[in-house]
Amino acid sequence: MFFLHNLERRVLLHPSYFGKNMTELVTTKLVKDVEGTCTGDYYIIAIMDTFDLSEGRILPGSGMAEFTVGYRAVVWRPFKGEVVDTICTSVNQHGFFANAGPLSIFVSSHLIPDEITYDANATPPQYTNHSDIVIEPGTHVRIKIIGLRTGVGEMFAIGKIDGDYLGCLQA
Repeated sequence: MFFLHNLERRVLLHPSYFGKNMTELVTTKLVKDVEGTCTGDYYIIAIMDTFDLSEGRILPGSGMAEFTVGYRAVVWRPFKGEVVDTICTSVNQHGFFANAGPLSIFVSSHLIPDEITYDANATPPQYTNHSDIVIEPGTHVRIKIIGLRTGVGEMFAIGKIDGDYLGCLQA
């Protein structure tokens, strides 16, 4: 689910950048450092604007300036029970991996409907019901998240496709 969060971050600016346009440089560095990253709880998708920029503080010994920047960002936090549209990235006999943006999701073969089976002889290997459903790399799949694991700067999920309106999305 997407949220709008007020966040804060310290930004360091090298002395060679000191001058008239320091606020734009601090904002540019903030965007470059933060957008597209994972905090462990959510992904920062985009920075909307900055609303609080402190005066720079010179750090002893290095000469770099430290600014504290308050900013608003659009963040994405996946939840257990959320349904997401993904793209399959790899398939093996134990299940398949799919990506929902930056989030990697594994769907175990036990969480795939019984009529969809693994076909190792196909090129590339795939899950199929031998009629109209084929899950192979590049296939769009709707998955329900049933578990999340977070680490430092990363998130992983476990999903299932054995439910109503889940599974392979037809073009």
